[in-house]
Amino acid sequence: MTTVVNNPVQNPTPVAVVADNSGSGFMIGVVILVLFLLAVLYFGLPIIREMGPVQVNVPAPQITMPAPQIELPNSIDVNVKPAN
Repeated sequence: MTTVVNNPVQNPTPVAVVADNSGSGFMIGVVILVLFLLAVLYFGLPIIREMGPVQVNVPAPQITMPAPQIELPNSIDVNVKPAN
């Protein structure tokens, strides 16, 4: 069986430890998002109201087909007759 020994590095690269536990970045992001939504509502709603309804012009199909003629009987016999 082989034993592997990991030797520590002689000169490790220093890592700056940053403790950002205040949450200020999240709060600034939320404020910017709320301001953006308010601006969209303030400027966007009047523009949407002035646009009016959307009008779509679709041409009627040019199919000339006669209507089917359906013949209906005057009376329908609904009595069930047993098979012989």
